[in-house]
Amino acid sequence: MNLVRAEIGRLAARRFVQLMLVLLVTAFGVTVATTLAGSHQPTAVEIRVAEARAEQQRADARLWYAECLRAERAGVPDREVRYQGDCADIHPDRIDASDFLTGVFVFDRQILDLTYFLIAFLCLFGFLVGASYIGADLTSGGMTNLLLWRPQRMVVLGTKLGTLLGGVLGLSVVASAAYLGAFRLIAEVRGLPGSPGSAFWTDLAGAVTRGLLLVLMVTALGFATATLGRHTSAALGVAAGYGVLWEVGGRIVMGIIDVARPDRLMLSSYVIAWVGGEIRLWALAGDCAPVPGSGYCDRSYSILWPAGLVVLLGLTLLALGGAFAAFRRRDLA
Repeated sequence: MNLVRAEIGRLAARRFVQLMLVLLVTAFGVTVATTLAGSHQPTAVEIRVAEARAEQQRADARLWYAECLRAERAGVPDREVRYQGDCADIHPDRIDASDFLTGVFVFDRQILDLTYFLIAFLCLFGFLVGASYIGADLTSGGMTNLLLWRPQRMVVLGTKLGTLLGGVLGLSVVASAAYLGAFRLIAEVRGLPGSPGSAFWTDLAGAVTRGLLLVLMVTALGFATATLGRHTSAALGVAAGYGVLWEVGGRIVMGIIDVARPDRLMLSSYVIAWVGGEIRLWALAGDCAPVPGSGYCDRSYSILWPAGLVVLLGLTLLALGGAFAAFRRRDLA
């Protein structure tokens, strides 16, 4: 327990952590202020005009939706060519008057995209704090001094990791609640709350939950990479090298040699699939699924969130396993 209290104090006292916390609050403040400044309470005239345009769009959508259903029941082969998906995607009830309001923040229409922005910043915060937290101790000799006091390597490293993940999770939960609450308040004061139903809240809660788990995995990856490289800069170098050499350079090379599905080899695809629940991609070459009688060749494919979880969690556990194994055998002198 003394070791846990000591690590909590060390984590909170680090200047880099405090600086990152200030930058995190600043980024969130700028986002909230920008949204507040760019939104206004719609007038009665604006609402009537938006409702009229929405009703006109719904009338067209009813015709398309009915035609799509008829084609679906009749098994017409070119239905997928014309509508490119499920008939539910063009259901007239999906059209809302708020879609036709300009300069108005609508909570249930825009908060999900803003939530992804929140998750991205928390991931950056977690990765940098995780890497610096262990990296600074390894390079400054602080880890050696700590092991003289508590000569149990696995216990010390595990306590550091647990303290780090607990601190980042607590901060992320508080930040998420404050962030979403601030935008809900903006919607009430200078925008519109929309019509959030049970499906909306379920989707939002799912996105936030998956996002928090992603933050923890990214934080652990930063910690593990810095432990393996014995320096904070090692984690930064690995992240930058992967982004430039593989996500950018790898895509270019695979495009030149006509790799059919390069996105399946990219970590970013699994991150998006995990947070968003699904990502739909298109093959650049290779075999495809022809739609009979239409001449259309469907090269689309999807990556679902379970695949994203398996890849991300597997990578995290592999990196942590390597970090603990290396730390156990490493000479810290």
